[in-house]
Amino acid sequence: MLRLLSAGESHGQALLAILEGMPAGLRVDKRIIDQELKRRQSGYGRGPRMKIEKDKVDILSGVIKGKTIGSPIALKIDNRDFSIDRLPSILAPRPGHADLAGALKYDFKDIRFVLERASARETAVRVAAGALCKFFLKEFKIAVSSKVLMVGGKTSESEIRHKIDEAKRKQDTLGGSFEVIAKGVPVGLGSYAQYDKRLDAKLAAAVMAIPGIKAVEFGLGAESANKMGSEVHDEIFYSKGNGFYRKTNNAGGIEGGVSNGEAIVLRAYMKPISSLAQPLDSVNIITKKPTKAAIQRADICAVLAAGVIAEGVVAFVLSDAFLEKFGSDSLIQIRRSYEGYVKSL
Repeated sequence: MLRLLSAGESHGQALLAILEGMPAGLRVDKRIIDQELKRRQSGYGRGPRMKIEKDKVDILSGVIKGKTIGSPIALKIDNRDFSIDRLPSILAPRPGHADLAGALKYDFKDIRFVLERASARETAVRVAAGALCKFFLKEFKIAVSSKVLMVGGKTSESEIRHKIDEAKRKQDTLGGSFEVIAKGVPVGLGSYAQYDKRLDAKLAAAVMAIPGIKAVEFGLGAESANKMGSEVHDEIFYSKGNGFYRKTNNAGGIEGGVSNGEAIVLRAYMKPISSLAQPLDSVNIITKKPTKAAIQRADICAVLAAGVIAEGVVAFVLSDAFLEKFGSDSLIQIRRSYEGYVKSL
């Protein structure tokens, strides 16, 4: 139902996105989209690029007088650091980045052609598109939020800041984990009928597509592998006031690829950023001789930003599943279908 296509390079003129399938009649507030973009740029440990870019979105189509009209929505975020044609070639791939694999895949002799697109800078337009999806979900009282759980093995804010300062002194980087929660999701989104329709599979794919994410889990996740079934599965209850409900949510809101009416809870794990100020060993792709990896301006830690990006992609997937179940042309028609479904439960 929803489709998202992005374009643009890290130091190119602009980042672009086309969001197709958003229903007509949805009120859009550009100021809130810009606030989401600002959240993506925040967080202790971000790099100097965040001081240059002040991301603002331009909505080029699909919205008239503050409301969607059902046609594709075009988004643009200008890059202040538009310097792509003046930047030097890069010959030493960074371990952990797409540099070497991308250069070999496309037969490039300049790694810059890879890193300009593989850069996490592209996620800015995914956040902008995700903000539009949040507007849609809010119409049905569905809210998506995130929080940092851990950075470099530390969990308290003071310890995390100290760990980031330590990594900065060592010219190193840090990863960590974050949690995304979607509250108010109705039962019945997704499907068990085909593997590619399973909601958890779609959510996992969307979050794994964020640069640096190495693992995703739902509910108890990996911990459930160490427990008995009686300790894991959420018992089912019923009351006239609440309908079917659970007292626990170890499944993370999804069973058999279908939302079960509980909050959807997922956690993601991000590796340390691969651009190091004290670079690791590498090989020159032209001469094949040993060298140090290229040094690129980068963050020390971007776990908080990754959580914000994850909110956006989760909102996109949930909006897509919602539209698939309840229709996709007009907000009024969708609401009518949704209210009839809820009444029948």
